[in-house]
Amino acid sequence: MSNDMDLAELGDPTEPGATRSPRELEAVYDIPVTVSAVLGKTTMQVSQLLKLGRGAVVELDRKLGEAIDIYVNNRLVARGEVVMVDDTRLGVTMTEIVKADRANS
Repeated sequence: MSNDMDLAELGDPTEPGATRSPRELEAVYDIPVTVSAVLGKTTMQVSQLLKLGRGAVVELDRKLGEAIDIYVNNRLVARGEVVMVDDTRLGVTMTEIVKADRANS
């Protein structure tokens, strides 16, 4: 989340219609979170895993160009695309925010 966002628009889900000012939310700005971008998944037996070596290709459950999942603290929050940041680094651009079903969280 960027500090440039209008944080006053963020409401407390327990209070319908309630909003918080940026000053009230300053306490959360420095809380570290883990962001993960998952390119895909696969399942294999341990014996197959142990046979992998340099240059091995592991086939994932995603197709080329398909959106990747973006997790924050192990919770799916968005989908996006892999982008090149500079000649040596990759990044992720968010293309879709995933609306969480609060009943299942």
